[in-house]
Amino acid sequence: MLNVKRIGFATLIGAVLGIFCILGASGRVGGWIGNEILLIGLWYNRVIMGLLIGFAGDLQLIKKDNRSKWLNSTMRGVILGFLVSLQFYLSTNLLDLLSFLAGILYGIVIDLLSTLLAQKS
Repeated sequence: MLNVKRIGFATLIGAVLGIFCILGASGRVGGWIGNEILLIGLWYNRVIMGLLIGFAGDLQLIKKDNRSKWLNSTMRGVILGFLVSLQFYLSTNLLDLLSFLAGILYGIVIDLLSTLLAQKS
C-alpha cells in the first residue's frame, strides 16, 4: 500500500540533505559560480533518492522479526543510496567519491528517519 506520508517525509529529508551535499561539494569544486548545473544536479539526485526510498517502504529484504523493521530500513537505505548515488558518481567520471559515499550514508538516514516519522504520524 502506498504511504503518502512516508513518501513526503523521505523526499523532504532528501531535499534537506541535498542542501548539505551542495554546501560540501561547492567547497570541493571551487564555489557556486561556474558549477551551478553540477551542484543543482547533486541536490536533485538527493531529492530523487528520497522519493525512491519513500516509495520503497513496503519492500522487505529481511524476514520479519522484532528487529526486521530497522534492519530492512538500513539495508534499503544502503542499496537505494548506492544505486542513486552511483548515477551521480558515474556522471562525474568517478571524481566525486565523497558525494558517492555520503549518498550511501544519506540513503540510510533517509530511510530510517522516514520510517520513524511515518510510524509516529
